[in-house]
Amino acid sequence: MDRQDQYGGGPTRPSSRPTGRAPRLLAGSAAAALTLTAALTTPLDPAPRRAHAAEEKVLTVAVAQSVDSLSPFLATRLVSTSIHRLVYEYLTNYDPSDNRAIPGLATQWETTDDKLTWTYRIRSNSTWSDGRRVTAEDAAWTFNKMMTDKGAATAAGSFVANFKKVTAPSPTKLVIRLKKPQATMAALDVPIVPKHVWEKVGDVSKFNNDKTFPIVGNGPFILTGYKADSYVRLKANRTFWRGAPKFDELLFKYYKDGDAAVAALQKGEVSFVSGLTPAQAAALKGRPDIEVNDAPGRRFYALATNPGARAQDGTEFGDGHGSLRDQKVRHALFMAVDRKTIIDRVFQGHAIAGAGYIPPRFAPYSWKPSRKQELAYDPKKAARLLDEAGYEKNDEGKRLGKDGKPITYRVLCHATDPNDKAVGKYLQEWWGELGIGVSLDCRDNVTDPWLAGTYDLAFDGWSVNPDPDYVLSIHTCAALPKTRKETGATDNFICDKKYDKLYERQLAEHDPAKRAAIVKEMESRLYDTGYMNVIAYPNAVEAYRTDQIASIEAMPRSGGNIYGQDGYWSWWSAVPAESSGKSSEGAGSTGVIVGIVTGVVVLTGVAVLLGLRRRATADDRE
Repeated sequence: MDRQDQYGGGPTRPSSRPTGRAPRLLAGSAAAALTLTAALTTPLDPAPRRAHAAEEKVLTVAVAQSVDSLSPFLATRLVSTSIHRLVYEYLTNYDPSDNRAIPGLATQWETTDDKLTWTYRIRSNSTWSDGRRVTAEDAAWTFNKMMTDKGAATAAGSFVANFKKVTAPSPTKLVIRLKKPQATMAALDVPIVPKHVWEKVGDVSKFNNDKTFPIVGNGPFILTGYKADSYVRLKANRTFWRGAPKFDELLFKYYKDGDAAVAALQKGEVSFVSGLTPAQAAALKGRPDIEVNDAPGRRFYALATNPGARAQDGTEFGDGHGSLRDQKVRHALFMAVDRKTIIDRVFQGHAIAGAGYIPPRFAPYSWKPSRKQELAYDPKKAARLLDEAGYEKNDEGKRLGKDGKPITYRVLCHATDPNDKAVGKYLQEWWGELGIGVSLDCRDNVTDPWLAGTYDLAFDGWSVNPDPDYVLSIHTCAALPKTRKETGATDNFICDKKYDKLYERQLAEHDPAKRAAIVKEMESRLYDTGYMNVIAYPNAVEAYRTDQIASIEAMPRSGGNIYGQDGYWSWWSAVPAESSGKSSEGAGSTGVIVGIVTGVVVLTGVAVLLGLRRRATADDRE
């Protein structure tokens, strides 16, 4: 989701956590600085470092997204869920070569013929950072908490909605019984937390996990310090079962300005920058100490409409323009968007034209509309559709709403994302020719108006996980908030019964080819409704200092990007330039990292850290 995520997504969790909730609206930009000496006092680290700190290898990452929560039950933004992927282990992980499910906390898994009972063997060589052994009981408690406490299911509740019963018959055996078959059982994007710590928490919905450090975890890094809108500090976990990271510390530093992060890269204060604009990438190319990586991305860039904010109990809220509930109006708006111009002039070729909801990088699920179905650029036809819908022009050439007033749409955009502003200028021109006004509402934090439904359209985007279930789930009716006072997992309040039926079918289908076909049907349905317009699939444009990082994992290893919700592999495998040691078991040596991410749900983004946001909050998209 990751909204990069939210907007994502990501889910990743999304690994996207997506993984999270907010709609892409997230723009993340991050720049990483590799610091080999740390005796200085800085705003990021106000206290003097220890005397021996100069010997430590510190990788500093600049991020443009604020942490929403350090609780894995509540976090939805890419930066937050990315951190959680480094602090807590999941049952399974994704192979950095081909995205297949590989062991994580679980060493193996099996299911019964009816696909209703899944048994996971929990590894015996994983320990919590306080020295206690990780057991199947920790996993069972995590899932049961999400199943029984709605406050713990805010971010990734879709993964357990179909669970019937979860037990831990022994320290190394976890059993999950389902209500009906579920194809995502080897891709549960849920961090497993220590039962002995979290069972002492009273109200999980109000616990942000940001007061006591170090935070007890079992991932490749241990979270040792945090200051809101300033920094997150993680130390290498020397007892991590895959092997300790090569860097002693990861330091994520908040950067609001992407140009400042790039300047830091040029000065050698930062090791890696992600989410580069074409101009930034061009300025960095050719330098002997900097390598620019331009690879196919895992996120989409879109415009999302507000079809009428509502809760599952039927309560409507927000003030989205009523005309956007008309499919003809939505189609007309999107037919007046010239994707080619945006690709050529805004992304300057560092993207490909959008179509379906899943980026081409995930070929089995990638979909394109037929020529007859396509909402191709056609301003004249767009004008006719608006006429047919009853939104005619007055003598001044302004389209009038049903209330007789000229239509002006408020378009939410990320103040930190130059692409949003640039595309917004084109919308003002193109939609202005239709007689419709556009008011760009660019904010550092778009979450509040997004969740409140006080917008008309919004720039959206998610980082998509190898398994697309999470980003598909955020458009189901079940993702809507249950009541007006609650926060759901919805991206932009879509609720379509046909789409929901397709979602249930893909979730229960274990045959890969058949499931992919259903997912494509879902994309087709989402396209036809016109609630979202996928404009582009941006490349992941990154740069790193070759004199600071010797090697790092990219995903996929061949021709992939370094930064994103897959950052788990990047951070864990990164080798300092002055080190001659080889990366730990399973690590590759293709690249380098740490970055500035610009988001939506970019959560990549989002969102600069890794995960896809899982929910649907505006600032979580990547």
